Amino acid sequence: MLTIHPEKIYISSANVDMRKSIDGLSAIVEENFKLNQFGNAMFVFHNRHCDKVKILYWDGDGFCLLYKRIEHGKFRFPRGITSDKYTVTQEELSWLLHGLKIEEIHRYNSLKNAR
Repeated sequence: MLTIHPEKIYISSANVDMRKSIDGLSAIVEENFKLNQFGNAMFVFHNRHCDKVKILYWDGDGFCLLYKRIEHGKFRFPRGITSDKYTVTQEELSWLLHGLKIEEIHRYNSLKNAR
């Protein structure tokens, strides 16, 4: 069983060609993010329509490439990402991969906790 516990999860601010595989995505991590693709981090990439996501992760002895295509709607990436080093928590990534909007959940939680 594959267990993934990255220290950081980075989301790309740019659209990525979903034909890219491990080598192409790891080159983006190194050249654009200026990060070590062999570190304990996960890198999330999306296409122009935000209906496909690829996640690159080094598990210690090889790369894992996860791919998800949402059938209805699109992934709701945070607005205003201005850096290629935008990070999210594992919980926020889970929300994102289920088509939820991170900002709306945070707003709801803050309203709920204010009561």
